Amino acid sequence: QVQLVESGGGLVQAGGSLRLSCAASGRTFSKYVMGWFRQAPGKEREFVATISQGGDSTYYADSVKGRFTIFRDNAKNTVFLQMNSLKPEDTAVYYCAARSSWFVGSRAAPDEYPFWGQGTQVTVSS
Repeated sequence: QVQLVESGGGLVQAGGSLRLSCAASGRTFSKYVMGWFRQAPGKEREFVATISQGGDSTYYADSVKGRFTIFRDNAKNTVFLQMNSLKPEDTAVYYCAARSSWFVGSRAAPDEYPFWGQGTQVTVSS
């Protein structure tokens, strides 16, 4: 298994940028598909983005496409979420997650990811 720790959350004004990081333990980070999800108060956990093991394939939710970028540095056991042009509706707790396969199941379903970090708060003010 893998342990995940998110960081980089904070308060930013609408239109601003923020970069989230997720550090993974162990030596098998490159074997995991990584994803970012978010959850606002009173709402279901929502898919944001995912990236394949080698970093050559990505998939984004329509709500963040063109604004957010997911990338990873396997040598540093870290996956990132670069968030630009932030909107108040982006406010949520952001979680990173890991799964073993790029092809099996749904890449956007939280239930398909067995490993999760503790989350980091992102607040976008208007």
